[in-house]
Amino acid sequence: MKIHGTLRSPIRVLIASGIFHPDIGGPATYLHSLLPALQERGYAFHVLTYGDAPSDGYGYPVERISFKHGMLRRRRLYARRYAELAAQSDLIYVNALGLPRPRVAKPLVLKIVGDYAWERALHRRWIAPDTDLDAFQKRLDLPHVEWFKARRAREAREADKIIVPSEHLRRLVIGWRVPPERVQVIYNALEPNLSAPAQTQAQARVALGWQPEGRYLLYVGRLIALKGVQYLIQALDSLPEVTLVVAGEGDYLPRLRALAERCNVAARVRFLGKVPHAQVPLLMRAADYLALYSSTEGLSHTLLEALRVGTPVIASARGGNLEVVRHGVNGLLVPHPDLSALRSALGYAFSDGVRDALAAGSAVGMARFSWQTLLDQTDAALRALLERR
Repeated sequence: MKIHGTLRSPIRVLIASGIFHPDIGGPATYLHSLLPALQERGYAFHVLTYGDAPSDGYGYPVERISFKHGMLRRRRLYARRYAELAAQSDLIYVNALGLPRPRVAKPLVLKIVGDYAWERALHRRWIAPDTDLDAFQKRLDLPHVEWFKARRAREAREADKIIVPSEHLRRLVIGWRVPPERVQVIYNALEPNLSAPAQTQAQARVALGWQPEGRYLLYVGRLIALKGVQYLIQALDSLPEVTLVVAGEGDYLPRLRALAERCNVAARVRFLGKVPHAQVPLLMRAADYLALYSSTEGLSHTLLEALRVGTPVIASARGGNLEVVRHGVNGLLVPHPDLSALRSALGYAFSDGVRDALAAGSAVGMARFSWQTLLDQTDAALRALLERR
């Protein structure tokens, strides 16, 4: 293989992830786009992940540990295969905190997009659902929560290099006593060949069977508490003409359905379930806004996708959202958690002329999220780590 004018062996990299294409979510989308581009620069990948989707056709091996196994067996199988594959690799790239992986004496890159301890504590209801992420970093919690805090901090400190998608996350990770020189911001980006749908908004609505003159708010992503879909459902009571379209699946779905019934808005909440990623741009084109009222975000790939197709966004004023959304230019930033503020923001968003004005600014600031920059910086970070080792 010829790389930069010389013949070299491929750089063998184990990619360890919790989710992978065709799963919905930023980490899965990120890897699916990035790996083929890095292959052209002399990398050979082997992906280890969870799931039951087909594993053929990627141009590199993809192994999935099935969800048909019980949790303990699933984690044991993952850890064993991780050790075997790591021994055959030049470098390990771990795409999530909390994976069951034994220590291996190989250079380790860790991609961090959030606080695993905080997410786990929320999911298991060990902390209140409105617990602020930044406050969580400093306060003293129950012993089992503190154990997860210590675990994620220890895991981060073991990495030779940490890549984060926002300045917000860099500050967070350094707060875990990780040396600042190990933590590098590489902004998420959309691959250059990802184009907006050819259809107009009206044509997209016809293709999807939506009402031409309807008002549509779209959410795309996992259905978990921290993503804030429950707030969007509650806010619908003040927007009688708006329909909320929810694309995604997750453990929180039954609660969201029940909440829509209790709020008497079930007729205006459409749960699409898991949607093929190829259909997401069409949904975004058809919608008036993409909404992401989450407790925190590293740097949302979904926001970038919506802005790429020209759809403005309504997002919580949290985490990396502040580095993507320019309030009043390409979308609206809303305090979180504040249902009254969300109702007010949505009412304003659907008032006359606002959507068109924000859509016109959807490209503003997007140059920072260049695919070429992401590719160059990631390649340079991996090679520099190998050279140091």
